[in-house]
Amino acid sequence: QVQLVESGGGLVQAGGSLRLSCATSGRTFSNYAMAWFRQAPGKEREFVSAISRFGGSTDYADSVKGRFTISRDNAKNTVYLQTNSLKPEDTAVYYCAADRSFNTVVRGGTSAINYWGKGTLVTVSS
Repeated sequence: QVQLVESGGGLVQAGGSLRLSCATSGRTFSNYAMAWFRQAPGKEREFVSAISRFGGSTDYADSVKGRFTISRDNAKNTVYLQTNSLKPEDTAVYYCAADRSFNTVVRGGTSAINYWGKGTLVTVSS
């Protein structure tokens, strides 16, 4: 089992920034590719970004490219999502996810991913 706990969400004005964190425990962190998803009210959960086990590969949704940056610190068992130039449409609950396969977290869909956090709410005001 892998436990995931997100933090760093909050209320921010459009154009602002937040740094989301996801702390993990339970298994060897570097065995897992990590990802961020988000779910806005009334919408399906969608992929935001992913990072491979040692950070050599990353992927981003087109909607966040150039604004968000994913990173990880394997010594701290933590993955981060730096969100800049936030827009009201970025408002959502942001979820951390983990799976042994980078391909799964990028392309497998939410039902294919083994581990999820409970989410952190990001609200961007206009």
